[in-house]
Amino acid sequence: MTIDASHDPALQSWVESANAADTDFPIQNLPFGRFRPAGHDEWRIGVAIGDQVLDLRATGLTDHTDMNRLMALAPDERRALRRSLSAGLQWGSAQEKAWRAALFVASSVELGLPCRIGDYTDFYVGIHHATTVGTLFRPDNPLLPNYKWVPIGYHGRASTILASGQPFTRPRGQLKAADAAPRLALTQRLDFELELGLFIGRGNRLGEAIPITSAEEHLFGIALFNDWSARDMQAWEYQPLGPFLSKNFASTVSPWIVTMEALAPFRRPFVRPEGDPQPLPYLDSEANRHAGAIDIELEVRLQSRAMRESGIPAHCISRSNFADAAYWTAAQLVAHHTVNGCALTSGDLFGSGTLSGPRPDQAGSLLELTQAGKQTITLPGGEVRSFLEDGDSIALVGNCSRAGFRRIGFGRCEATVEPSPAMG
Repeated sequence: MTIDASHDPALQSWVESANAADTDFPIQNLPFGRFRPAGHDEWRIGVAIGDQVLDLRATGLTDHTDMNRLMALAPDERRALRRSLSAGLQWGSAQEKAWRAALFVASSVELGLPCRIGDYTDFYVGIHHATTVGTLFRPDNPLLPNYKWVPIGYHGRASTILASGQPFTRPRGQLKAADAAPRLALTQRLDFELELGLFIGRGNRLGEAIPITSAEEHLFGIALFNDWSARDMQAWEYQPLGPFLSKNFASTVSPWIVTMEALAPFRRPFVRPEGDPQPLPYLDSEANRHAGAIDIELEVRLQSRAMRESGIPAHCISRSNFADAAYWTAAQLVAHHTVNGCALTSGDLFGSGTLSGPRPDQAGSLLELTQAGKQTITLPGGEVRSFLEDGDSIALVGNCSRAGFRRIGFGRCEATVEPSPAMG
């Protein structure tokens, strides 16, 4: 990914809020999503700039009204659109007068899913999460032998991926105590998972593998992603085929996709620990070794109902970093997913898997933070949690920063757990 004039930290926008030091959406970011103004039914393509949303079609830069078609643009076309947006939003631009009419205050519009999500694949790239969870359940063999050779993943359910801000109800399913028959009951071990969502832009034809050297040309960008989990249901049902009802009830994605172009300044070398096997040739390239990792700081915040009612802000319970947590890169996931000829389409979503850091306070789930419920975390106001209770809200936030470049962010990925209605 090339660093160009659109990444210049000195760029200022005529949208004043985009120049604030703490904004997630300066002119150097320009993420895409979908929005609709009050009273309108149809989704529009929007670009986040400061505290505003720019109606893309109203700028005259494209006639696309379908986000998935825009995501499928060739890389050169995407980069040209980004450069045109950057030029038009810069201080002194000739487009200012016309484009001001295309701006909406972000807090006044509805933000939805960033695109139509076709298929959803959940990967398991967080090696520290895999090791910690494996230690909890398999102390003698925490990391299975295939983990360091093949990106582990399974197919999830796209119909229950929810837009940020949409609540969901506590799920029920079969629970199994050690010395009793299974029973149908509400989960008592509801958990979050700190993940990123990788969105496919251009697809590939059935039977065509995407080589790792061009894999990132097929990625449109990255959003925040929370793959909610019911751990007690999962423990009973996951063998031999993996999670089912414990995962498919809800996942939450943030409304803005930060493009791969915007992330160009925040790349890091991809380096395997000494002694670990090197990737097979189809998962290896010079470019991937040089800059395959992406430096994204991540944070999890929890707010209980009592905290909200008392005016206590959400409390940070974990911090980690994508580059430190992930054992596989975005390019490797695309190359592996298609090496068998699997066809991807615009809008397909890859969940990264839980992105826990190496330290206990960097855990990306309550399962890890509480050692499977054996410990508790204390919230401001004195409440304690092992797992999530009704009324709890989880918010994920993320940002990228590097000396010599403007900090960019991802917005928020947030949802609240509601009580399940009584069964009829």
